[in-house]
Amino acid sequence: MKTLTPQKIAEITGGEYIGNDNDRNKSITGAVRDNRDVKQGNLFVCIRGARVDGHEFANSAFNAGAACCLTEQIIPDAKGPYVIVDSTLEAIKIIGEYYRSLFDIPVIGITGSVGKTTAKEIIAAVLSEKFNVLKTEMNLNNELGVPLTLLSLTEKHDVAIIEMGIRDFGDMSVLAQMVHPDIFVMTKIGYSHILELKDLQGVLKAKTEAFAYMKPNGIAVMNGDDELLRSYETKIRTLTFGLEKHNNVRVTDIRTNGIASIDFDIVSEKGSFHVNLPAYGSHLAALAPAAAAIGQLLGMTNEEIQKGFALFAPVEGRSNVKKLNNITLIDDCYNANPNSVKAALTSISALPGRHVAVLGDMFNLGEHSEQMHREVGIFAAECDIDTMLCHGELARFIYEGFKSAAVKTAPGKNEPQAKHYTSMNELIEKLPDEIKKGDTVLVKASRGMHFEKLLPVIIKRSESPD
Repeated sequence: MKTLTPQKIAEITGGEYIGNDNDRNKSITGAVRDNRDVKQGNLFVCIRGARVDGHEFANSAFNAGAACCLTEQIIPDAKGPYVIVDSTLEAIKIIGEYYRSLFDIPVIGITGSVGKTTAKEIIAAVLSEKFNVLKTEMNLNNELGVPLTLLSLTEKHDVAIIEMGIRDFGDMSVLAQMVHPDIFVMTKIGYSHILELKDLQGVLKAKTEAFAYMKPNGIAVMNGDDELLRSYETKIRTLTFGLEKHNNVRVTDIRTNGIASIDFDIVSEKGSFHVNLPAYGSHLAALAPAAAAIGQLLGMTNEEIQKGFALFAPVEGRSNVKKLNNITLIDDCYNANPNSVKAALTSISALPGRHVAVLGDMFNLGEHSEQMHREVGIFAAECDIDTMLCHGELARFIYEGFKSAAVKTAPGKNEPQAKHYTSMNELIEKLPDEIKKGDTVLVKASRGMHFEKLLPVIIKRSESPD
């Protein structure tokens, strides 16, 4: 563990140390913001939230083994040392940047409007065949999550993979100043946070802020199938990945094996090799060459990279397949934007049997939100979705788009069914009646729609004998 102590935290943040002199040089191992996650030696960061003030749990954190707390106020009857700063959020970013500077290992930053979490997991799987890898866990990809992840680094790690999520201009600069990525991966420029970023050029501008914080010998790994990324000029070495022939590393001959796996070939100047990725969704194959490119950059052989792909496991809520008693559930409800929903619809359409799509609102799409939702509905009809179930004010336009296109796209077939539910309770009540034995059911919406509430309903329905 690199040296980090309460005294050092006070020095680099300009904070005030409160506690016994004997505790100034206690070793700090990692940092958390939730007292329930405290492990022996952790730094507990007291964050004031909308509903909960972390300062109220400082002593609980000490009881759980925290070595120090980072606070904005005096802690009455404190059971351990703490450092008072003006803003714990700003201070933890300073600490994260300082701590990252202590490590001379490859640090890989990942961003993109679509697929950054899955790309992170695929890259981590490949690299773990040869290296001890630290990766972003859960959704710790923002200005608080990134420094907490960086503070998880230890001397045993060979590589760090940091997911970097943004909402507005300037956010990426804040993250990149901490991460200082040696390799920066960009998966796709798409319609996420358009409300703040205005258009795709705005998304590109916001995400490419990271290049200002990379060294001249840094490397960009860019999706060469994305027109905006392909035409963007970096001042550092750039490798492209994707499906098209012009990419430095590409994937060919994609073959899906139902929900079990995807077969494809990776092709680059270092030859070609076959991959079997144990995952559902043909769209995941497009991210694979990014992992292969990074593996090659870090000195892995094609055989090692091939073995690494076999270690991949999908993240809960992202194209996660649950094979239930008589229903196949595609749990993709963690988040949604037009690009990711269309990718999910494309993948489900390749599966046999009847297809049910349960879709909800996609947030932060700005002035074109209505049209984007409507286009998703039209696209779903083109994918031969048999039953479309929608919930949300914006999802009404998915429903309308689907209805307008369904008859035209399925001549001579039974007319696809579509329903829009005004409330979550109504959808929960009616959902079991809309699902039949043998169905494949996709569940997807923006995180704030809380579509995870539908998963137990579908699981219970699968246990029904009819």
